[in-house]
Amino acid sequence: MSVRTCLAAVCVFTVQMLPLSEAAATEFFRPWADPKRAIVLDGYEHNVIDLQKVAGNKRVTAFIHKGSDGLPPPWRCEGNETEKAFCRTTWQRYVISKELYQTRRALAKNLGLKWGAYHLGRAGDPLEQARHFIDFADPQPDELVAIDIEGLDSEKWMSLEDAERFAVYIRSELGRYPVLYANDVVARKIAENRSRYRILSRLPLWYARFKPAIRGVFPKGNWDSYQIWQFSHIGNCTEKRCAYRVAGTDTDIDVNVVDMTPDQLRLAWPLGHLLEDKTPFVYPIPVARPDRPAIEDRPDLPVTRWAFEWGTQEALSWRRRKVEAYRQYASLRLDPASATAIDPVTTAAFREPAQDRPVNDLY
Repeated sequence: MSVRTCLAAVCVFTVQMLPLSEAAATEFFRPWADPKRAIVLDGYEHNVIDLQKVAGNKRVTAFIHKGSDGLPPPWRCEGNETEKAFCRTTWQRYVISKELYQTRRALAKNLGLKWGAYHLGRAGDPLEQARHFIDFADPQPDELVAIDIEGLDSEKWMSLEDAERFAVYIRSELGRYPVLYANDVVARKIAENRSRYRILSRLPLWYARFKPAIRGVFPKGNWDSYQIWQFSHIGNCTEKRCAYRVAGTDTDIDVNVVDMTPDQLRLAWPLGHLLEDKTPFVYPIPVARPDRPAIEDRPDLPVTRWAFEWGTQEALSWRRRKVEAYRQYASLRLDPASATAIDPVTTAAFREPAQDRPVNDLY
């Protein structure tokens, strides 16, 4: 093969590879291939992390660390010796994980990384879990907070109704809403019932989907797009092949991408706002009502004794006609299946104009 042929082959190969690199990276297709987009890492106490090496990657803008998990451990260790020993071990792990969290936060922020914490929602009192999270993570005004809903099994994970209460409590205590971490199943459930989950459906979405493309997924309810996309975890990252590797971490670290530059993400952090509510408005359309029945005047009772019985029967007959007429009139007004009932019309065309006010003023 001649040199000219080899060069031509190299050029063709390079052109064919361009669509798979940053040239083809879009918001919904391998955005992590674009070196201009910000990267966010998230992990927990069992991940081995060298934060100094992580901070050397200029695309890595923030780190979101696991904070609390469900309800706090019991304050008193009771039961038999085995149960007491297990309780003491749980408390030791709890204290160690809290100290590790605080150490990593101080180091990461000192290295210039933005910081965040998430609560793993489990079955149980959501307000007690919210208080547990605040006590554990001690979120600062410049730190992201998030609620992690792993599934729809309410016997194992926090239910969506409880997650609403969790989010409202966090807003009342911290002055901002949490970000919602959800996979596609949970996000779709919320989006399809956004009139029921008025808070969850408007939280910034931290979307977990481990595939290179999510075209056609959005818009989803109030979400036109993800806020953060978790695209890599231990399930699709190995030593031989990984969507994105960060020096200072192992293959078990979770990697996320944001459709912003690092500088833009730093300005937007900590993302504690509500999105616009895009639920169509429901307007009752007034329609014509039936007219009141026309009833003839009550007949005068005769004064002569011989016609008294005839006059009484006429008066009773008139009263029966009046009662029947009003009964039919009432049925026409109250029957929802009748043509004259109120016709509720649901349409986005009747949406109220946007108002100049913050979108997070529900509570």
